[in-house]
Amino acid sequence: MFELIDFIIVRPITNILFVIYGFVGDFGLAIILFTVLVKICLWPLVKRQLHQTRLMRKIQPQLAEIKKNCNGNRQLESLQMMDLYKRNNIKPFRSMLTIFIQLPIFIALYTAVRVMVQPTLSDNLDKRAYGFVREIDSVNEVIELQKPYLAYQETVQNIRNDSNLSEEEKTQKINDTPVSTYDFHPKLFNLLDLDARPGFGSVNAFIILLFAVASAFSQYWVSRQQLPSKKSQKSKSFRQIMKEAADGKEPDQTELNAVMSGQMSKMMPIMMFLIMINLPGALVFYYFISNIMTGIQQKYILGKKTEEMEISADKKIIRELNKIEEGQVVKEKRDGAKITKITAKSKKRGHRK
Repeated sequence: MFELIDFIIVRPITNILFVIYGFVGDFGLAIILFTVLVKICLWPLVKRQLHQTRLMRKIQPQLAEIKKNCNGNRQLESLQMMDLYKRNNIKPFRSMLTIFIQLPIFIALYTAVRVMVQPTLSDNLDKRAYGFVREIDSVNEVIELQKPYLAYQETVQNIRNDSNLSEEEKTQKINDTPVSTYDFHPKLFNLLDLDARPGFGSVNAFIILLFAVASAFSQYWVSRQQLPSKKSQKSKSFRQIMKEAADGKEPDQTELNAVMSGQMSKMMPIMMFLIMINLPGALVFYYFISNIMTGIQQKYILGKKTEEMEISADKKIIRELNKIEEGQVVKEKRDGAKITKITAKSKKRGHRK
């Protein structure tokens, strides 16, 4: 299954990155351009997701009204909420699709870094790249650098697998084999090693650590943009909800969801930072650039001012609602016309009689 996913999804994505690197000759710049390309390709999907966010902000007063009118009847409240979502064309789980699409991109980027920095006999740049990609000069240079190292690895592997040799003879033969090393570091603007991991051991590692911190803050910025403002949703704190639950009051699901979303916006950056400090710098750099571009996209769709986000409606949805209202008016007119005709016919028949 994983081999199929690798062949259909991961390998094509890695080759796109290799092609970009082949033309620009700088791995960090290739990541920036690759991120821009990914965001452009995902823009229609992201735009729909952000429109869903705007609509969710828009219907907050209606959700509050439903909660008030249902008087604690959870089943009725749930039915009315689903009806409200349907009427406003809101699909709460649509945002999950974007996350699932991002996952293979992240895996592909990790694979690209691995085959360039730590090639193996089973997975290296020569095997991973398509034929036409191997012909690109920058890519071909890395492949040629890997060949002596891979030849040495193959020789060592053959010696170890030779059943006719004793362990001492194998060790001796390996020691007598000329060692071939491979030292390639993908860089950002030929300065920053993007295979370094975040830390304090070197200048490169420390700069990557700063990118990891910046990634965490940018994740917080992106998450907070999607939350309803405090003006539009006066939700209780988590402590208040827990206190009421301890007193025997059943927590309101809408308030609980709002509180959990707020908590996740704080926890997610911390979780991502802990993940980032264990990844190569190239992935940390990609995540940072991706967050910045996501934040810009969200600003464009959701609006620069929070007040504008709360009162503005989605034009597409307004058009849909107007169509529905116009359809109802037309239907009422038609029904009225039918009734008038029927009444007129009845009167004519009465006169004839």
